[in-house]
Amino acid sequence: MKINNFESLQIWKESTQLTKLIYGLTKTKPFSSDLGIRFQIQRATVSISSNIVEGFEKGNNNEFIRYLRIAKGSVGEVRNQLYLAYIIKYIDEATFSDLTFKAISLSKQIGGFITYLEKKRKNGEFIKK
Repeated sequence: MKINNFESLQIWKESTQLTKLIYGLTKTKPFSSDLGIRFQIQRATVSISSNIVEGFEKGNNNEFIRYLRIAKGSVGEVRNQLYLAYIIKYIDEATFSDLTFKAISLSKQIGGFITYLEKKRKNGEFIKK
């Protein structure tokens, strides 16, 4: 499989959707008043798609895998921020559950793509044209 641009990656699409949801959430009260947690979760969610793109643009599987691992770590950071927001009652249980489910799903997708790329790397194949 050859991929010509990062926009065709499902994990990139999913990460931008998560970012859109997080930004929408952080515009609401009381989240919007707490600059610390608001900016932290926004930075973490932006980091996901940014690292997917940066790794893809490096042009080789080793670098792409490295940046995907960073992106996966950022998904974990978003999940942590969601837990904190729930604990301090900035979000309700339904919002917490929905966004956490989406984050876990994205993390699994990234992990699966890392496994796929590692297999391709072992065979000497590269995914980018």
